[in-house]
Amino acid sequence: MIVKGKSRNVAALDLSDGKTVCNTTKQILIGPDQGASNFVMRLFVLKEGGHSPSHSHPWEHEVFVLTGKGRVKSQDNEIPVEKGDFVYVPLMEKHQFLNAGPSPFEFLCIVPAANKR
Repeated sequence: MIVKGKSRNVAALDLSDGKTVCNTTKQILIGPDQGASNFVMRLFVLKEGGHSPSHSHPWEHEVFVLTGKGRVKSQDNEIPVEKGDFVYVPLMEKHQFLNAGPSPFEFLCIVPAANKR
């Protein structure tokens, strides 16, 4: 069965802890609750000054930038990204997403469903 939803109807989880994560929310748009068994689609919104933690994990990310400007930081460099860009983060690659402007930086992030994150 095909499932359709509206992102505005999905609760946003505030991930901010004031240290490792700031001004960041996550919505799980598609996951096990919608019947997806292979992948999870999440919507992240990083407000001004927002950033994810610097971390790595044993799964890859596929990211598509919807709005705003950001930076993707790795161990070796920092890559500017903006609306329409896509990013592949390999497994075990240390990475961090940062808002690079005053407007919200929003992106879709797809991960394997086994991680449910």
